[in-house]
Amino acid sequence: MGANGELSVTIDYPESLPVSARRHDIAAAIRAHQVVVIAGETGSGKTTQLPKICLELGYGTAGVIGHTQPRRIAARSVAERIATELNTPLGELVGYKVRFNDLLSNRSRIKLMTDGILLAELQQDRWLRRYEVLIIDEAHERSLNIDFLLGVLKQLLARRRDLKLIITSATINTARFSAFFNQAPIIEVSGRCYPVEILYRPPTGEEGDLPTAVLEAVHELTRLDPLGDILVFLAGERDIREVGELLAKANLRQTETLPLYSRLSIRDQDRIFRSHTGRRIVLATNVAETSLTVPGIRFVIDSGLARISRYSHRTGVQRLPIEAISQASANQRSGRCGRVAAGVAIRLYSEEDFNGRDPFPTPEIQRVNLASVMLQMALLRLGKIEQFAFIDPPEGRAIREGYQLLYELGAIDEQRRLSAIGRQLAQLPVDPRLGRLLIAAAKEGALQEGVVLAAALSLPDLRERPADKQQQADQAHQPFNDSRSDFITLLNLWAYLNEQQQIVSQNQLRKLCRQSFLNWLRWREWRDIVRQLTEQARQLNWIFNRQPADYGAIHRSLLTGLLAHIGYKDRSEAEGESPKEGKKRGKRPQERYLGGKGMRFDIFPGSGVSQRADWIVAAELVETSRRFGRTVAAIEVEWLEPLAGHLVKRSYADPHWERRRGRVSAWEQVTLNGLIIVARRRVDYGPVDPELAREIFIRQALVEGDFETTEPFLAANRSLVAEIEQLEAKARRRDILVDAATLYQFYDQRLPAQVRDSRSFHSWYAKQADPERLYLQREDVQQQLPSDIHLYPDQLQLDGCQLRLTYHFDPSHKADGVTAIVPLPLLTQLTLEPFEWLVPGMLYERLVALLKSLPKALRRNFVPTTDFARALQQRLEFGRQPLLAAMSHELQRMTGVEVPPEAFRPERVSDHLQFNFQLQNERNRVVAESRDLIALQRAYGPQARQQLQQQFNPTTEGVAASARLPAQPCRYQSWQIGEIAEVEQRQQHGIHYQAWPALVDCGDGVELQRFDNRHQAAEAHRQGVWRLLRLTEAQRFKGVAKSLQQPLQQACLLYAPLGSCQQLTEQLWLATLHHLITQSQHPLPRSATAFERLQSELAPRLHETAAAMVHAVVAALQQQQQCRKLLKKALPPSYLEQLTDMEQQLQGLIYPDFISHTPPQWLPRLAIYLQGMALRYEKMGQNLAREREAQRQIEQLSRQWQQKLAQAQQRGQRERPAELVEFRWWLEELRLSLFAQQLGVLGKVSVKRLQGQLEAF
Repeated sequence: MGANGELSVTIDYPESLPVSARRHDIAAAIRAHQVVVIAGETGSGKTTQLPKICLELGYGTAGVIGHTQPRRIAARSVAERIATELNTPLGELVGYKVRFNDLLSNRSRIKLMTDGILLAELQQDRWLRRYEVLIIDEAHERSLNIDFLLGVLKQLLARRRDLKLIITSATINTARFSAFFNQAPIIEVSGRCYPVEILYRPPTGEEGDLPTAVLEAVHELTRLDPLGDILVFLAGERDIREVGELLAKANLRQTETLPLYSRLSIRDQDRIFRSHTGRRIVLATNVAETSLTVPGIRFVIDSGLARISRYSHRTGVQRLPIEAISQASANQRSGRCGRVAAGVAIRLYSEEDFNGRDPFPTPEIQRVNLASVMLQMALLRLGKIEQFAFIDPPEGRAIREGYQLLYELGAIDEQRRLSAIGRQLAQLPVDPRLGRLLIAAAKEGALQEGVVLAAALSLPDLRERPADKQQQADQAHQPFNDSRSDFITLLNLWAYLNEQQQIVSQNQLRKLCRQSFLNWLRWREWRDIVRQLTEQARQLNWIFNRQPADYGAIHRSLLTGLLAHIGYKDRSEAEGESPKEGKKRGKRPQERYLGGKGMRFDIFPGSGVSQRADWIVAAELVETSRRFGRTVAAIEVEWLEPLAGHLVKRSYADPHWERRRGRVSAWEQVTLNGLIIVARRRVDYGPVDPELAREIFIRQALVEGDFETTEPFLAANRSLVAEIEQLEAKARRRDILVDAATLYQFYDQRLPAQVRDSRSFHSWYAKQADPERLYLQREDVQQQLPSDIHLYPDQLQLDGCQLRLTYHFDPSHKADGVTAIVPLPLLTQLTLEPFEWLVPGMLYERLVALLKSLPKALRRNFVPTTDFARALQQRLEFGRQPLLAAMSHELQRMTGVEVPPEAFRPERVSDHLQFNFQLQNERNRVVAESRDLIALQRAYGPQARQQLQQQFNPTTEGVAASARLPAQPCRYQSWQIGEIAEVEQRQQHGIHYQAWPALVDCGDGVELQRFDNRHQAAEAHRQGVWRLLRLTEAQRFKGVAKSLQQPLQQACLLYAPLGSCQQLTEQLWLATLHHLITQSQHPLPRSATAFERLQSELAPRLHETAAAMVHAVVAALQQQQQCRKLLKKALPPSYLEQLTDMEQQLQGLIYPDFISHTPPQWLPRLAIYLQGMALRYEKMGQNLAREREAQRQIEQLSRQWQQKLAQAQQRGQRERPAELVEFRWWLEELRLSLFAQQLGVLGKVSVKRLQGQLEAF
């Protein structure tokens, strides 16, 4: 170039290039039009010759001739080629600029660059005024950058009428480019092509057996030319490996097989350009379709498949699925074999399949995330992407995904306005995710590590794993691996190579990299990118850390750009493989991770992470045969929420009032992209939903009274509400107390909107001039008062004690109805009879229920039951006698229908019509609760007696017997006790306690004890007095025994089978005293004076009474011997029933303690009863039917008597009623009247009479 700027180089055009023949047409089109489309196949020369044509036309003087390439390697190599053809040093007339590297000068007129570089220059030079001509090469690839660049240029050309634009493309849909630029002219340049024959050979063997199909195609082409080079297009590295292995086994003569794919090392890629002998088969991915020209190819085998990058809008993952290629791509592949001679292309699919495929490949803008483009558009103020001019506009869903990513990175706000972070990201020459990492690293104090990692992640992995040396490569890489993080592994590699850079030569380092299976060129590029990013960071005034950053700082920085790439360990089995299957293969099942939006992924097998953490982050998620996370690291889930505050979704469950905290709380769950990062956390719900929090505060804290406050209004209000609630419970109505809504309204009208918890309430209340405004008045809460409320007493007055009553109205509650609060010490003093009546206000309903419980045969006599219940209510005197007996009597009097009390089934009555008993200890704590008083007495009787004993004698521990309360452990043989009260009483905490003291027989003495039952106390005192008389009258009894020596000896002989003589005489003397005391006109003595008076009264009659007792016992024992002899006789089986009955009668009359247990007045009758048994025996069989009927009647009465005893016990009567005890002996009199009437009976006795007595009990 001369001093005046004129061109001083010679420009010529290789005649072998097809474009040379059309250079004049091309030059004319460029002069005449602002935009020209040049269409030509690969190898036509358009890439290298078009800049020369422009140069020859005089362009490059007013501005630079810009020439873009999709790839950096192409930009460098094209620049070198053009410089060589112009015979000028590279960097002078012709230069290039790629990311982080450029070779240009002020004299450069042709500038090769990547399309990304041109886009980046738009930030400083929006109208691209540096350029006079722009050549956009390989536009048919329709990359994201190319489409965006073409859209920008379309806008720019309207402002820059002086700018020329040349678009070059393979012959693929060039009409689209022409139409996009207002019908720009198209000049087509033919390639150096020979005829290509297309053969369709779909696989005929097993479906999907691609390697076999390739081998068969190779054999077919071998027959055409055994030395012609073959280019085989396959989908991916695995297919290349499998096909290569099969070809190696085929032992093809004079054949070399080489792989070709993008991840292959530069050295291995260069092998395809070296000269060779024999035949070469190149197994390539679609990298050989347009990017690289493989020399010397005669034949092509096309699998019809390729791995196409696609962005999943659902999962946010860049997928690499294997897909069928388009028709245009298939033609591109076929054209690769028509360069040097006529060629043959075999397609491993049918012609019908080909015709059904898409005509053109899908533009990248419709397959990738648009975040980077949208960021640039925002920075350049190019308007909304939805309105931007694209050749093929992206889908609305893709646009939304782009905005989502930018929002995720914090680059835009919710209104899609560019943020400060977004402006910084747009200035960084890296992917937005990596740029976000750098911004965060600067804040975390990890910028040094962040720059290294951002550079590493923007490049292919420099670690190489050749297919034939994978194990050696893994071993070489092992020292750098970190068990927790592949990112730390990259930092380890960086540190290692930097250290080696300082101590070894460049050649030695290159050799070291080769030995360590590290790509030397990528290492150099890594260093270049780190250097450029470091300069960029310094321009932004970021500070680099001098000390190594910790694990957390590094990975938190990474997370800011990779929040969509986190995963949580999925505990379920690996997809498609069970543990058993994994074990068979000698491997454990692959641990899977659950990612955002419900997707699952695996850690890439090449990862060095050995510790499988619960949470991980991946640099990228790609989908090939499966979905993999590449370059992963363990993270702490606690890091996520602070970093993703704008992305997390918070949900709240169970907002509730917390009395202790004085606030409305809720359980918060935090999710990020569907992953739960905080499962359950208690939070203050007030800031979340102030209105609902206020409502809950009023309802639960104030209306329900669940509020801790020292302000007196709440206690007063609760007391008033509780009082009215008791009125409702008594009347079993819900119309006395106003509803909760009214109470809520009371507080709602008086509290300001900001009051929603304890703190805000007390702050407001302290400033109130009228604190009375929150006090409820009765008219605020009470609607009406029932007229019969007096029929529901608050206390139940029993014999000697008083029980508090509470009412509850809730059929689902266990305490529904009326509850008697029973202090534990009073439990054993209660009987059922008073509680049968319930309370006056509930008696009518109970009467109805009891009438309905009758058997149908009886119930039908009392219809309608409500009328009879009302009549009974008016006639019965409340609590006068047992309710069922009173009802039975009144019903018979009213209707003449006999209703036995046992016919009623009170257990079938609803719970609320039966008393509920709540047992409380001395601290008013509930010990037990039941509607079964007897069950409570059985279970807690010992504790009750112990509690009662402590009320009267707190220093004494223990209970001597289940029904006695001991006061003194000593025993007495004479009256040394003083006066014994009839009943002792104590008052404590408002409860009235009673106990009944008595003398208790201890065998060799007596002791004073207290009882919780007056009847048992009376019986025990009677026996205690007998014992004390026996001891004090011992000398008198010796005299009696001496005078009755002969009958006593006879009695002892007869009693011998039952016990000792001493047992017999002791029972005789006690029976004598019992008989004498029963006939006494004075009550049992409770003082020494009264005891002495009794002694004086009994002494004169002692001998006479004792003699009568002895003779009665002798007569009974003699008759018993006679009866036993009779019963031992052998009789026919037909008499078995009668004999059994007599045996049972005999055992019930004569047994070891029969003297003590037989009332003295009945003792003389024993001999007669036994004599009657003998007479029955003798007459047995004379009238068998009559005998059996008589026996049946006796057994029926006996069963009814036993039932009466059981009923008495169920009602809490621990002593047998005297009438029932007496009835037992009237049964014996009945036997006499039925079987031995000639012996005579006492009084009038019959079955009917005894039946009437039973019913009257």
